Amino acid sequence: MTDENKIQDAGTADKAKLYAAIALVIAGVAGYYYLTSQPTWIRWLPVLAGLVLAAVVVAFSVYGRAFREFVTLARVELRKIVWPNRQETGMTTLVVFVFVIVFGAFFWLLDLVLAWATKTLTGQGG
Repeated sequence: MTDENKIQDAGTADKAKLYAAIALVIAGVAGYYYLTSQPTWIRWLPVLAGLVLAAVVVAFSVYGRAFREFVTLARVELRKIVWPNRQETGMTTLVVFVFVIVFGAFFWLLDLVLAWATKTLTGQGG
């Protein structure tokens, strides 16, 4: 069963957990605005607590399990990447710089030609 099917088959309890997590985040934000007379760092505590509690609630639902499985599979794929060595990176950087300079000069010359043509045809422009 794929992650998408697992999430589509989420039961009432999992949906309730998701709604509870959303309610916790909203309560944290409401706490921020409720504590307007307090210092800023104290006002951020309910927001942080709401986010942490919401993450814990979601972690124990089908959505959290699907996310953990996604992260695990992403880490496996990251290990398969073959990174370029120092020489390949240097050559690629050099090629990029050369192309930037060549195309920059091309577009600068094109702009000069078009500006000259506009001035010649209309008698306006600089």
